[in-house]
Amino acid sequence: MKFKSVLILLLISFLYSTNFAQKKDITTQDIIFNSYYSLAPSYLKQLNWVPNSDAYAFVKNKGKEFSLIKGFVNSPKTEKLLNLEELNSKMSALNLTALKRFPRISWINKNHFQFWKDTLLLEYSTKSKSLNEVSKISKGAENIQIGPDKKSVAFTIKNNLFLSANGKIIAITNDKNPGIVNGHTVHRVEFGINKGIFWSPKGNYIAFYRKDETMVTDYPVVDYSVRPAKCKPVKYPMAGMTSQQVTLGIYNIATGKKVFLKTGKPKDHYLTCVTWEPSEKHIYVAILNRDQNDLHLIKYNIATGAPVDTLFEETDKKYVHPEHPLTFVPNHPNEFLWRSQRDGWDHLYLYNTNGKLIRQVTKGKWVVLNLLGFDKKGENIFITSTKESPIERHLYKVNLKNGKIKKLTEGHGVHGVILSKGGKYFIDRFNSLSIPGITSVYTADGHKVKVIHKSENPIKDYKLGKVKIFTIKAADGKTDLYCRMVYPVNFDSTKKYPVIVYVYGGPGVQLITNRWQMGRYAFWFQKMAEKGYIVFTVDNRGSTNRGLAFEQVTFRHLGTVEIKDQLKGVKYLKSLPYVDSTRFGVFGWSFGGFMTTSLMTRTNVFKVGVAGGAVIDWRYYEVMYTERYMDTPQTNPEGYKEACLLNYVQNLKGKKLLLVHGTSDVTVVWQHTLMFAKKAADLNIPLDYFPYVGHQHGVYGPDAVHLYNKITNYFLTNL
Repeated sequence: MKFKSVLILLLISFLYSTNFAQKKDITTQDIIFNSYYSLAPSYLKQLNWVPNSDAYAFVKNKGKEFSLIKGFVNSPKTEKLLNLEELNSKMSALNLTALKRFPRISWINKNHFQFWKDTLLLEYSTKSKSLNEVSKISKGAENIQIGPDKKSVAFTIKNNLFLSANGKIIAITNDKNPGIVNGHTVHRVEFGINKGIFWSPKGNYIAFYRKDETMVTDYPVVDYSVRPAKCKPVKYPMAGMTSQQVTLGIYNIATGKKVFLKTGKPKDHYLTCVTWEPSEKHIYVAILNRDQNDLHLIKYNIATGAPVDTLFEETDKKYVHPEHPLTFVPNHPNEFLWRSQRDGWDHLYLYNTNGKLIRQVTKGKWVVLNLLGFDKKGENIFITSTKESPIERHLYKVNLKNGKIKKLTEGHGVHGVILSKGGKYFIDRFNSLSIPGITSVYTADGHKVKVIHKSENPIKDYKLGKVKIFTIKAADGKTDLYCRMVYPVNFDSTKKYPVIVYVYGGPGVQLITNRWQMGRYAFWFQKMAEKGYIVFTVDNRGSTNRGLAFEQVTFRHLGTVEIKDQLKGVKYLKSLPYVDSTRFGVFGWSFGGFMTTSLMTRTNVFKVGVAGGAVIDWRYYEVMYTERYMDTPQTNPEGYKEACLLNYVQNLKGKKLLLVHGTSDVTVVWQHTLMFAKKAADLNIPLDYFPYVGHQHGVYGPDAVHLYNKITNYFLTNL
């Protein structure tokens, strides 16, 4: 009887596990709409330090209920500062429409924060519970930058720059020619450039980029949503062609006068790392020649625009790649930190404003990722780096005088850090391949004070394949390459599985890190794992965060070394008894689209490929990026010929390749795919192709569901 009862319990347990507690399948809707939201680990929204206090704040929401919460370092208690209903009551009193969710706020001191409502800059006092209008800008404003006084605002309307101050809006520039652009980003957002307006530290001046692109070729982008279709040209300087000319203006707010820096010739050089001196008497600009192998850091007099001094020069036989402005040292206005790869790794160097190198602050076969700030005395800096491992991110404290370095974070994985002003505390947002997320408060010495949030596993109810990170050797036989393998759900080592290689492989991107897997691609990998595929990725040489030699090995020959390293990955896969070596597919977007098409046409390994937004011929890609890694078509014709995929279309015979491209793509223009399609037609080579009308370099919204269904079905049908 007892034995029969046990059998009944086992049967009930089995029925429950198979019928009531079955794991879910990942849907395409999950990939597109939920992978960054409901199926991503929970986190504290808008988490940040409250200035000049030992407190932090975050926005908490439950459904449509939003509240701003204040937490304290040395207390378990929290305080509700404000909820959305209360804020909307204040909005109504100012005759403003209600907010549907809590706005994106910026703390300006311990009792006040600001936010935008359409064209109004509003300020709320947590002390007096009052809401006031601070500033107003014009409708259609872009590139908005608030001044140090937290009241004045610089912004652009179309191609001109404006200032809102003291209740008035002033036109700083008034260029009628749309080819003259003020206050916008320049050089196609290369060289770390992410804005075109630079307030001086005390708010007395505004520096701004002035871009003359009247001489740059108009590239036709067609809007197919109107009848008849309409051409909306953009300025797109292709490799080896005439580029834009940029200078830097200085606007004196008190006098209303403008001065432009005398940056010299040739005018198609690059201006970056724009940094104000604390005194506001000088501004620093790194000027990089068009060949990108010679940089000069120059100090300018803002009153005259004349160069005062060249502090130093950096050269490299291949390229110099400046991406970071100067960071002045607190309490030492004549000293600054400069980031450089001059010794082969991204490190920090301490200089004085006369250009004298005081010392190299960080050193080793690892890279600095972020300079977060200083301690109160300015004696130590806080950085995140790859010192522990290329696939991990940790926080370190480094002494400026002796370079002594101390690791402050624990746990193998990725640590995202928010440093308090003065470096007294930091918030650590930690995650890894196996840990969705833990948010904790630490002292500056690395002592954990408390955990303030822990994420549950949001995908525990889904069918998931095991994810593994490991290394293989590169084609040079000595360099470690990091790989990631997603195994099929219910993996059985006695079976044979097809493989999809997901690839990017280009400069500036690292795919393999020890972090929680989330987002579109990670969920698509798992969807394919459900379907019985292995998904494999390797960061080949040429990718980032592994040192200059690792990155520069592809110089003048994009695609060649990368292919060799990807084939080492294939060789490893073929050595595994559970891999079906006759069924290899490959998928990638952008540079990954270039690599996918390269692997399909320059090797005989892959049976099926899907390439999105692919570069086909580097002569048709933009000046700044392409010439850094390939030089010009005029000086490197053989390199461009070798990398041009139009020369290999005939090798597609017997294979299945799907190209997808946004018809309004202004990053990798649609012409790349059209040229490849034309060559395939000329050679009578079968090619599958789908245009995503009106989309740019990515495909979003409902059309993305169509895209991912198409990609999935393409592999299911053909591999």
